[in-house]
Amino acid sequence: MRLSTHAAPHYRADVDLFSHSWTALRTTVAELPDEDFAQPSGCTGWLVRDLVCHLVIDAQDVLITLVTPAETEPTRDAVTYWDVTQTPPTGDDPLDALTVRLAAAYEEPRLLKFHLDDVGSAAGRAAALADPAQRVSTRDQVLTAGDYLSAYVLEWTLHHLDLVAHLPDAAEPPAEGLARSRELLEKIAGTAFPASLSDKDALLIGTGRRAPTDAEKTALGELAAKLPLVLG
Repeated sequence: MRLSTHAAPHYRADVDLFSHSWTALRTTVAELPDEDFAQPSGCTGWLVRDLVCHLVIDAQDVLITLVTPAETEPTRDAVTYWDVTQTPPTGDDPLDALTVRLAAAYEEPRLLKFHLDDVGSAAGRAAALADPAQRVSTRDQVLTAGDYLSAYVLEWTLHHLDLVAHLPDAAEPPAEGLARSRELLEKIAGTAFPASLSDKDALLIGTGRRAPTDAEKTALGELAAKLPLVLG
């Protein structure tokens, strides 16, 4: 499919970053020893195995969305894609609980790894083949495939941070994904985070994955009262 000339460079960069972030996340999962699947993740109420199961579901969502074309004008973009609240998850949501039960059904980490590699690889191929200017539909909203995949750079990066939250020996997200995710989160927040915060710390604090220190809270200024930005 031919891309519109003015949209192609921006969109293609987002598609490439989607692939880079997604490959890095799946590679980190593939390299985890079995015992790490029983460790807590950065997601409230979820072990690493539960988060990996969620990634399988995410990959399925990507596949479904990329083959669900829309003819109407976009209603969301990579920034407005997210529903934002200030209420952190408790782990009691029915869908969260379902994910835990599904993850337990795999019994062995190798089965989870296999399913993520199988479906995740397909999602990666579908993203690479997609026309970034094509309009797609998801969650009763319409956006371009390029914006959708850009939003998922933030999804993959945050979940990569969740994956390794208690696994000091595991590989962290790529720097490019962290930088782009910070940029997206700042647009969601409507303001920049202090330059004194690293991209990783801006994402962790900004989304409520850790509390700011007193010095960080001072640096955040008025922004501190708007946090966390809980993305759903």
